[in-house]
Amino acid sequence: MSGQALARVEGVHGEGVHEDPGGFDLLAPDGTRYRVDVTDGVLDPHNPLLAGYVEGRRVVAFVGPTVDRLYGDRLRAYLNARLEPGSWSVHTIDSGERSKTLESAERVCAIAKETGLDRHGVMLAVGGGIVADVVGFAASMYSRGIRYIKVNTTLVGQVDVGVGVKTGVNALNTKNMFGAYHPAHASLNDPALLATLPAREIRCGLAEIVKMAVILDADLFRALEEHPDAFQRSTDGAFETYVVRTSMRLMMEELCPNLREHDLARLVDFGHTFSPVIETAGGHRLEHGEAVAVDMALSAHLARLLGLLDEESCERVVNLLRRIGLPVFDPDTCTPELMTQALRASWQRRGRKLHLVVPTGIGKADFVEQLEDVPADVLRGALDALAQAGGTR
Repeated sequence: MSGQALARVEGVHGEGVHEDPGGFDLLAPDGTRYRVDVTDGVLDPHNPLLAGYVEGRRVVAFVGPTVDRLYGDRLRAYLNARLEPGSWSVHTIDSGERSKTLESAERVCAIAKETGLDRHGVMLAVGGGIVADVVGFAASMYSRGIRYIKVNTTLVGQVDVGVGVKTGVNALNTKNMFGAYHPAHASLNDPALLATLPAREIRCGLAEIVKMAVILDADLFRALEEHPDAFQRSTDGAFETYVVRTSMRLMMEELCPNLREHDLARLVDFGHTFSPVIETAGGHRLEHGEAVAVDMALSAHLARLLGLLDEESCERVVNLLRRIGLPVFDPDTCTPELMTQALRASWQRRGRKLHLVVPTGIGKADFVEQLEDVPADVLRGALDALAQAGGTR
């Protein structure tokens, strides 16, 4: 039974994902249970949600510089109003991809130790996916694992990092080489926090949403085709709410039966076979979501050339990415040599099976399992098709 089907069998009292107006509950077959909340005014002192999850524990909060500038005062006011004096502190850490390192996680642990955080305490990450990953990984190591809470302030954070259990940092020239499966004590999402995001961050989040639409939900894909400017226009927010919540649910349903990746063939890895090399070989010039977009476009053309995807559907995937404003080709990294390297790296990382996710229609996907199933001439043909179709955008 697929992850999506299993998740819909039972509600909150059984295995699967249950949605309610305030968010989502997940209970995995291995017994792991966690909740993802959607709330308004998460940093409003009148909102008890965050304070309720803290439950009187000592809190060490971490924010990136931008989040500190935008929301630092509100965060401190909330903690001051809801928590005991002297029981919390707020610290700024670097939040760029280059800062997603073991050294950064060690620094988080060092700050926690200096502030006297004990094994009953809580690390609080307020920011995007990188801050959540670094703080989450630090929490998984600190005193052999303590609670951490995520307040997700980016679109990528809310629809991707914020709904899963993985944490990690980049190392040895490899994305997420070191990490852990460490479910957050709470994951809080406030749609209003997305209003301050720059357009590039919105586009990166939309890349992860397109990913879910391509592999699982043709209706969501068509909705994005009608509104590729989602989150970048003045509306009542109803469409954006539909997009975020649908993407959250799809992701959680797909993760649930395989939460700790005992099966390395995962549909949610669409866009994540070539993108790690695109990111690292390009010196992180492209953001994660942009590299994922390039990967999805390349994978769609590979599927077309392998006879797995019709030409019209391939063009719809690539055109939607373009209309959103995402890159679909990067001449500096999309070379046959580097993309072959990416295939081999994924093959090795995934237990010597390729598990390359390719669309087989809009809302459907499958796996290409062996390296030899992607011949060099097919890979070159897919790259050439993207290069000839208009460069980076």
